[in-house]
Amino acid sequence: MSRIGKKPIAIPKGVTINVDGTAIDVKGPKGQMRQSLPPGVIAAVEENQLLAKKSSDDRQLDKFHGLARSLMNNAVLGVTDGWKRELDIVGVGYRAELKGKQIVLALGYSHPVVYDIPNGIEVAVEKQTHITVTGVDRQLVGQVAANLRRLRKPDPYQQKGVRYTGEILKKKAGKTGA
Repeated sequence: MSRIGKKPIAIPKGVTINVDGTAIDVKGPKGQMRQSLPPGVIAAVEENQLLAKKSSDDRQLDKFHGLARSLMNNAVLGVTDGWKRELDIVGVGYRAELKGKQIVLALGYSHPVVYDIPNGIEVAVEKQTHITVTGVDRQLVGQVAANLRRLRKPDPYQQKGVRYTGEILKKKAGKTGA
C-alpha cells in the first residue's frame, strides 16, 4: 500500500468538499474546482479529514492510490492558498504586455506573439519582463507557464528567452576561431 496514499488530508476551515463517485468538488476562499480521481480509488470525508481509499485490495490499484491522494491534496491547497509560477523574460527588446485576456509578447520575432489566457488563470506582468501566473488548479498553472516558456525557450549560448524565475542555465561556449 502506498505510504503517501495512507496519509489523511486535513480540511482547513472555509473549505467544503463534496464527494460524488469518481470526482470531488472542492470550494474554498480562492475559488472552486472539480478533481476527477483515477479508476479504483474512492474519496471519503471522515472527522474533518479527506482520505483516499482503494475500492479493492487488487495490487494493480496501488499505483493510483498515492496519485489520487496527491491530486486531492493539490485541489485543497489550490482553493485555500492558490498556485503560482513566475517567469522572467531576458533579452534586449524582449517584453510582455497584458491586454484584456491576452498577453502580447515581443520575443525577437518579426511579429508580436499573442497568447490567450485560459479561464481560471490570472496573469500579472510586472516591469514588462516578469510574468506571474496564478490559479487554483496546479496542473493548469504549470501548463500555462510551460506554454509561455515554450514561445522562446532560453538559449544556452546567449542566455536569452523566457525562463522560470530561479532557473539556472548552463552557458555553452560559442564557436572558436580556427
